[in-house]
Amino acid sequence: MVAVAFIIALFFAMNIGASGTAASMGPAYGSGAIPKKRTAMILVSIFALLGALSGGEVVRTIGNGIIAPGVLDVEIVIIILAAACLTLFFANVLGIPLSTSEVVVGAIVGAGIAYQALLFEQLVIIIAFWLITPITAFLLGLVLGKWIRYAENRWKELTELGKWKKPLAFLLIAAGCIEAYAAGMNNVANAVGPLVGVELLDVTMAVLIGGLFVSLGAVLLGGRVLETNGKKITRLSLLQGSAVSLTGGSLVITASIFGLPVPLTQITTSAIVGVGTADKGFQMWQQSIVKQIMKVWVVSPVISLVLSYGLILLFKTTDYYTLFVILSVFIATAGVYSLYLSTRAERRSTYDEGGGI
Repeated sequence: MVAVAFIIALFFAMNIGASGTAASMGPAYGSGAIPKKRTAMILVSIFALLGALSGGEVVRTIGNGIIAPGVLDVEIVIIILAAACLTLFFANVLGIPLSTSEVVVGAIVGAGIAYQALLFEQLVIIIAFWLITPITAFLLGLVLGKWIRYAENRWKELTELGKWKKPLAFLLIAAGCIEAYAAGMNNVANAVGPLVGVELLDVTMAVLIGGLFVSLGAVLLGGRVLETNGKKITRLSLLQGSAVSLTGGSLVITASIFGLPVPLTQITTSAIVGVGTADKGFQMWQQSIVKQIMKVWVVSPVISLVLSYGLILLFKTTDYYTLFVILSVFIATAGVYSLYLSTRAERRSTYDEGGGI
């Protein structure tokens, strides 16, 4: 069972690396400062490893700060990691930048609910920062985006065609490296924190091993998510990309110092949307990729929570009646949503056939 826990945790760390790639180097790749995808993935892997070595406070929060001490055992840790890993892997296959912090905390909360052992005060603080940090990132991106648009229109040398192209490209790459550092600092805890919670690893060894596998995942699995965050949401200039990366990196590093797991990918994507809104207006919000990302953000921690809670009922407490009720509600909800989508598609088809009447 210990071996299984390590295998799942390290596979999860690799998926964290894949998801974190887009969060840190998406702007640099999307703006063209780093033309080759492989180069961006290698850079983020190096700085994510360096950041992971400083992520001890977040590891302690994930390991011991959400559920009362003494509840976790190896089997529960396996269930928590499996639920979070499945959710994240599904998002990576879709190419959606997903917050690993949300899915891990969601899975831990599912276990805490099953055993009625949640530390609500700490949980409320974490969820509050999940809301505050993306909103802050969006507002900062909007303000900086307005200023950058004005500056680029007034001083043409600040654009990609100006004489400052190379220094600005270097600034953007440096900002991306800072954000990659922040990614490692905050996100490595999501894979190895539960192992620390059951004393399978100490904090020092956890951040080292977790950091190595996060770095490996960035190189091997990060391509599709990098493409989504870098080019499918909005194209960024060099100054815009620097603003996004510095905003995301500074917010995440600040939260990490206080041991708070925050949604790095949400923060960065919110900053990108803020900059895009300043440049293109609120038509940015009509893009299908933005709508898809927002839906996944809302649903993913709930899915992770339900998976964790359901697996504990199935394998630990053998409460099949409650599990049956949960599955019934889930199937009914999925059916209603599917019916809603089909009805909406039929209405849209009728609207198009009628010439938009």
